Amino acid sequence: MTVSFHKYGDLFFPGSGDVKETGEREGKYYAINVPLKDGIDDTSFTRLFKTIISKVVEFYQPGVIVLQCGADSLAGDRLGCFNLSIDGHAECVRFVKKFNLPLLVTGGGGYTKENVARCWTVETGVLLDTDLPNEIPDNEYIKYFGPDYSLRIPNGHIENLNSKSYLTTIKMQVLENLRCIQHAPSVQMQEVPPDFYVPDFDEDENPDERINQHTQDKLIQRDDEYYDGDQDNDHNMDDI
Repeated sequence: MTVSFHKYGDLFFPGSGDVKETGEREGKYYAINVPLKDGIDDTSFTRLFKTIISKVVEFYQPGVIVLQCGADSLAGDRLGCFNLSIDGHAECVRFVKKFNLPLLVTGGGGYTKENVARCWTVETGVLLDTDLPNEIPDNEYIKYFGPDYSLRIPNGHIENLNSKSYLTTIKMQVLENLRCIQHAPSVQMQEVPPDFYVPDFDEDENPDERINQHTQDKLIQRDDEYYDGDQDNDHNMDDI
């Protein structure tokens, strides 16, 4: 399952990512898009993020999470148009970490390089349970962090076009889409790590009984399935 929080509308690149885009065929409802307008701030973003991610974990019951920390949502980004501070951005990382699931964290977008460095430094500290001082120590790149040479950046001042009613509508649509995966085709589920608990999870249920033999056969990887050509499943991996 993929979950993406992003700017949408006003012909913003790449033009996809509407809340109604939920995947196709066997992947229907397994692509979750959370489209946002200009100027969203820490309070609005973190509240929406925590609500949706909590429900995703509850419904989908992942065995592992890959978290991409794109920094173009930070205030002052050359291409972005949000108002997030580094502390607000990092709060999302802290929240996902609390699920106590295997977690792979990667970088991502970000076009004001000194703020990208700040953001990923703070979030590495979050992952390692380490509080970092706000003052950046002297180093060969210190000139990029003037004039205050601080680690954190404040919120932006772009007008927040995300009204409470708009965010509520997006949240309700996402939650409605999530309810559909209970009846959608799914791949074989693996055992959830014992230190993670999701309410209403039936531990006695045999996940192998949810799919028929034909579907299980399609999950078997053949030794000769990798090949060149237009039908290569790995052909468009850069788009993911």
